[in-house]
Amino acid sequence: MGQEIDTSQFSAEDFAEFQRRLKAETELLRQWIDQGNLNDSELWAGCELEAWLTDKSGDPAAINKAFLSRLHSKLVVPELSIFNIELNTHPRPLDKYIFEQMHDELDQLFGDCESTAQTLDADILLIGILPTVRQTDLCLANISSLQRYIALNEQIFRLRQGHPIRLDIEGKEKLHLTHDDVMLEAATTSFQLHLKVGIDKAVRAFNAAKMLSAPMVAISANSPFLFGRQLWEETRIPLFEQAISVGGSDYSKRVTFGIRYAENSIMECFDANLERYPVLLPQLLDEPGDTLPHLRLHNGTIWRWNRPLVGFSADGSPHIRIEHRVIPSGPTIVDMIANCACYFGAITELLYAGVDLEQRIPFETAMRNFFAAARDGLDANTTWLDNQNTGMRELCLSEILPMAQAGLARLGFEDEAASQWLDIVRERVKTGRTGSWWQRQWVSRYGHDFNGLVLAYLENQRRGKPVHLWDIH
Repeated sequence: MGQEIDTSQFSAEDFAEFQRRLKAETELLRQWIDQGNLNDSELWAGCELEAWLTDKSGDPAAINKAFLSRLHSKLVVPELSIFNIELNTHPRPLDKYIFEQMHDELDQLFGDCESTAQTLDADILLIGILPTVRQTDLCLANISSLQRYIALNEQIFRLRQGHPIRLDIEGKEKLHLTHDDVMLEAATTSFQLHLKVGIDKAVRAFNAAKMLSAPMVAISANSPFLFGRQLWEETRIPLFEQAISVGGSDYSKRVTFGIRYAENSIMECFDANLERYPVLLPQLLDEPGDTLPHLRLHNGTIWRWNRPLVGFSADGSPHIRIEHRVIPSGPTIVDMIANCACYFGAITELLYAGVDLEQRIPFETAMRNFFAAARDGLDANTTWLDNQNTGMRELCLSEILPMAQAGLARLGFEDEAASQWLDIVRERVKTGRTGSWWQRQWVSRYGHDFNGLVLAYLENQRRGKPVHLWDIH
């Protein structure tokens, strides 16, 4: 959820001064882009992984403060709720060594987290929505004690004029409820991928990430249940969009697929931030203006499913990253690295596609595909190049995976090294055995014993085999 702030109490003067600084930093970023001052070195990539802390019965364990204190790692930080944590990896050049390196680092870090959780009689679970979480768990008593989270809750409900959040999701079953704080968002955990690109590729990378959002959701779906109801294959998508709703039009949604592609410059997103999105956290930061502290803080309160970020490289030069936020957590480290290979390979190939790509896959098509994939997963009907209608499985097998293979070859991967990861996705698609499929099959066999589901899922996760090889037992 981003950087910490000092207070949750703000005055009208704070909002006015923050807006002034935000405008100045937005103009500074524009100058850097116009003058070619951004870092344009090779592609780099990294990831963030959100996870659940659970007790030995499979319920959420509200212990992240004790857990983080005992683990004592700068790479693992608190999340919105005290039963979630976030694991971070080091960014790396996107080359033929990256997936082995990412796997080894994430596997080691996750192993440290598992060992630490055991000392607290708890476990770590990688899953989009924890099936045992209850609405009563998602309350302010379980919010992490960072000022940022407290302020976000207060400011979102200020914009909502105190009206409760309304959750309305219709899938296999229906769920309608109201909620009085932002903690519904804590039910969603994701695996977020970051790609640093040169400014000349930023528009295409942003647009391509949107195009790939549908197949990436379909191949990785892992969130079919919420509060005992079977909803979408990736229920995390509508849940997050509705959980942080501030009301108003599509132009001001804080969690959004967007309203169009970028056209001429990635600055269009930062101009939209300034013009369309009310400031939520007007913390006045005592940092140099040329680090863009207010621009980055404000951007961190707009959760686009594909979000452009400004970062700074080791030499201090600014750069653009595209954060891909659509993939859920889990089921295993191997599954997630395979998802990385598919995404980074496919987007690399799309970076070099023809100039008419955005016309061949219009924004409205990419958006329809995204929500269809979130709802129906690999059974979704989609539209791809030149208005071709196809099923999601066929799209992934005939278009996305070959595209990913070509992109990885462009990055220097031998066919065998690329196939090591892409074949995991291919088998998942062929069999239809995603994390969501496995959860639904388990419940179909054993009934609505969600604690039993979580414990069986945890047992399979610990074995480390990709989800398409999991047993139902």
